[in-house]
Amino acid sequence: MGKRIKKLKKIRIHREGTDTLIYGFIAIAAIALLLFRLEGKIPFWVFLVVFGACYGIVLNFYRCPIRYFKEEDTEGVVVAPADGKVVVVEEVFEDTYFHEKRLMISIFMSLFNVHANWFPVDGQVKFVKHFNGNYHKAWLPKASEENEHADVMITTPEGIDILCRQIAGAVARRIVTYAMDGEECYIDQHLGFIKLGSRVDVFLPVGTEVCVKMGQTTTGDQTVIAKLKV
Repeated sequence: MGKRIKKLKKIRIHREGTDTLIYGFIAIAAIALLLFRLEGKIPFWVFLVVFGACYGIVLNFYRCPIRYFKEEDTEGVVVAPADGKVVVVEEVFEDTYFHEKRLMISIFMSLFNVHANWFPVDGQVKFVKHFNGNYHKAWLPKASEENEHADVMITTPEGIDILCRQIAGAVARRIVTYAMDGEECYIDQHLGFIKLGSRVDVFLPVGTEVCVKMGQTTTGDQTVIAKLKV
């Protein structure tokens, strides 16, 4: 696409987490102060260390970092849509849209990962669809079709359709998708956000070069997971 246009949604802390973080900080501070005044230093420090660590995990979870892909030329490049671990690299029969075999690469996000999602390719959003469903553990194969999920179909500048699927897990109960039908989208741009442990699947044409392996750790918008044949 020549020089990429940086169309960024500058979100540092997701709005879903704003109230939780504010009220959580106030509650921890208030209880810590009471413990310090009424119970002494030991209960105060024990509480502060334990709940401070928990607060830090929640704060990390709700971050939506703005990142920049290291290469200017993104033709044929597919980047990781999420931080996490690769749990699936296989050919599957995708019968909802393509009705043919597709290469599926799945990334599982634990509670300790940032849960912002990025567009895996430059292109145009063809459509966005949301499906209600179950809440199986996100790493199970059946989670891709049976769990609550949101599908974002992207057409690359070369005319290749790529499906990116946000999947809710056993704990995750809310999927947020920023993508809108017909809008242009770019690597470096946030696609959405999923609360708590969850997964993102990317469906690519069979024959696409795979650049990751099972169990590999990925960084959203940074790790190249595949290269399209263009």
